[in-house]
Amino acid sequence: MTAYNVVRFRTKPGKEQAFVEAHENISLNATGFRKGALIKTSDRTFCMIGEWEDMDSLAAARPAMIAILDRFRDLLEDLGGDLGVTDPVSGTVVAEMT
Repeated sequence: MTAYNVVRFRTKPGKEQAFVEAHENISLNATGFRKGALIKTSDRTFCMIGEWEDMDSLAAARPAMIAILDRFRDLLEDLGGDLGVTDPVSGTVVAEMT
């Protein structure tokens, strides 16, 4: 069953372009990964959305995703509330819209 992950980030002031450029150079060669997109949701806040074949594929790729995060972690601001620099969620599709 198709799964998605969504990760919210907030960049440090002045680091927005470097953050976007870091994502333009990402290649996630993980089994089950279909596609991803980086969305700008406000001045310094972004969400990364990934589409996966299933939750098992997504879960197996978490170490690779953390390794990618480590490349630009220094560009991010702590989100507060004990979240750290990311606010990730994931799950399987329960309804689709066209």
